[in-house]
Amino acid sequence: MIHLRISVPPDLADAVVHVLEDDPAVSSLSRLPGASVKPPGDVVEADVAREATNDVVDRLRALQVHERGTVSIERMGAWMSRSGFDAARLAPGSGADSVVWADVSHRAYEESELNWTYATFMTLATLIAGIAIVLDSQILVIGAMVLGPEFGPIAALGVALVRRRGGLFRTAFRTLVLGFLVAISVTTAAALLGRALGWVHVAAVTADRPATRFIYSPDKWSFIVAIIAAAAGVLSLTSARVGGLSGVFISVTTVPAAGNIALGLAFGAGAEIRGSSLQLVLNISGMVLAGWLTLAVQQAVWSRVSAYRARLVARRVGG
Repeated sequence: MIHLRISVPPDLADAVVHVLEDDPAVSSLSRLPGASVKPPGDVVEADVAREATNDVVDRLRALQVHERGTVSIERMGAWMSRSGFDAARLAPGSGADSVVWADVSHRAYEESELNWTYATFMTLATLIAGIAIVLDSQILVIGAMVLGPEFGPIAALGVALVRRRGGLFRTAFRTLVLGFLVAISVTTAAALLGRALGWVHVAAVTADRPATRFIYSPDKWSFIVAIIAAAAGVLSLTSARVGGLSGVFISVTTVPAAGNIALGLAFGAGAEIRGSSLQLVLNISGMVLAGWLTLAVQQAVWSRVSAYRARLVARRVGG
């Protein structure tokens, strides 16, 4: 169940209430005249079956509510309502499978923003990856994978392609590229310092490392795993079930590859740079492709569900 809180000017409030009142997916509806100070007007609140949220939001957008007011979309936790249960039961599809595109797009913009926090997490994760490679430690590699924030902008690229948001694509791409460049640069500087202090030797970078060899030895499985992991990650982000993201982070070799590139630059190890660069490109390409395909399938499926639901609503209203 999704809760909508809408602040609108008085001249739009009647139309908003009419849209919500006539929809069978709305289980509760309230209007508070004059309760909104900014923008001046009314506050309308409604509980909507998750499966029908996209249709309701699209109808509100058609009224230009988002231009003249505010629409807040919140996922409800536990709730008790017979009318809510009936609304969810009558709405076609499953609430756990449904995609609330307004929420997905908002999260994509939010998680693809290049800011101090993103750059810091990216740098710290890459530094840990560099240490993991020097020590040939799989545990530290996993820690670096989980800490890395790069899946946000990678998923945002898929959202941008499916929803045709050029601005989002440019933002996510810039964040991804600049984030890796900053992290690799800082890690390279740290590796040069470690080399000058005698803490890290070239043998630690170029020697055979059984536990972390996969970082600089990409193959077909790297691409396949990236596709499967990204599909699972996108499903976790778009559905009502958010579990599984930790497994996605551990499955893809992006941050460890960046750490190895930094070490290769610091010690002039060309083979390490080439192998890890290819690994990084394969993983990111596979994840973007999988994200786009997964979201495209979801959009196609839910477009059909929305069309079917529209016919049901039209019959109900007409009857």
